[in-house]
Amino acid sequence: MTDSLARVYCDLESKIASLTPDLMELRRTQDDPFLRDRSRLLEGACRGLSPEQATRLQAEFDQWGPLNELLHRKEFTEIIINGAKNIWVEEKGRLHHWPDQFLSQGSYQRFLDRLCQEASLPLSLENPAVNGKWLDFRVHAVRNPLSKESTLVTLRRHPENPWTLNSLEENGWCTSRDSDFLRRLIRERKNILVIGPTGSGKTSVINSLLGLQSRQERAAVIEDTDEIALPPGPSVKLLTRAQISGGLRAVDQSELIRESLRMRPDRLVLGEIRGNEAKDFLMALSTGHAGSLGTLHAENPAQALIRLEMLIQMGAPQWSLSAIRQLIRLSLHFILVTGKNENGERLFQGAHRLVSLEETGFLLEKEEL
Repeated sequence: MTDSLARVYCDLESKIASLTPDLMELRRTQDDPFLRDRSRLLEGACRGLSPEQATRLQAEFDQWGPLNELLHRKEFTEIIINGAKNIWVEEKGRLHHWPDQFLSQGSYQRFLDRLCQEASLPLSLENPAVNGKWLDFRVHAVRNPLSKESTLVTLRRHPENPWTLNSLEENGWCTSRDSDFLRRLIRERKNILVIGPTGSGKTSVINSLLGLQSRQERAAVIEDTDEIALPPGPSVKLLTRAQISGGLRAVDQSELIRESLRMRPDRLVLGEIRGNEAKDFLMALSTGHAGSLGTLHAENPAQALIRLEMLIQMGAPQWSLSAIRQLIRLSLHFILVTGKNENGERLFQGAHRLVSLEETGFLLEKEEL
């Protein structure tokens, strides 16, 4: 169906383009002659199609084309668009090719224009990679010259009701003993680093743990992209800002950590540690902000600690390795590991306690739960 519909679409697109040189304009009044003429041409093209084909053709012009169904399918946790004719979806941790596609490169470009407009994404040659929020998705888009052939879009769905520890347990992520242990860590205000590979559910775990804090506690959540749900109570969220054309400077996570310390937080929550903000985050933890949480991309605790050392060195190149390791030892209590099994299902893979710092490195002990 896609090939035949694409031919109809391209023919219709050519006729519509002849109506006006400004086909790309997104804002028009309802009585615009162009819209009336376009509607007439679209109705004519739909007469020779089945109801299913007509609906699909209209979606390409007035809605979101091949994404219409995907946007409402809650079981799809990620939508990956590698160009007009290459769409993938993640379901239960596994990627599947989606059989539909945009009907032309022009249609795909109009989708990108509408997406960037609605999500306020400044995607351009000057800003070829952008992050943002659209509907219930986190959006990441990359265009040339960073992407070789086509603009790439990744849409990661935020759950309408953020994960709780109870819902994670019910879905088989952890056992009841694991759940009791994690509750105790929050109650005892342990500093926790959640690690795992991309897509392993680190943000879901942070949401579930943050939801356990008292309603009287104030968490300061710091993120690049708005993903973590604030718990009820006096908690606040600070978001970074990229440098914007026209003179507005960038605001990074390091600066937001320093600002948050003036806001009387009981806990600090760092959505993802990826740069020299690691130094500022651990410095804050070592000076009294117990019960804080952060995430880091790593496969295992040993790898996580090595990455953490490297990231702190980025922010404090004058510090010795010994001083950096002392800071980590003073700041962190537990590393929680999340991952996936062979079926793509997310699972809790254990908690590791930082026992001591020896001459050879950190001594870790896996909790027997």
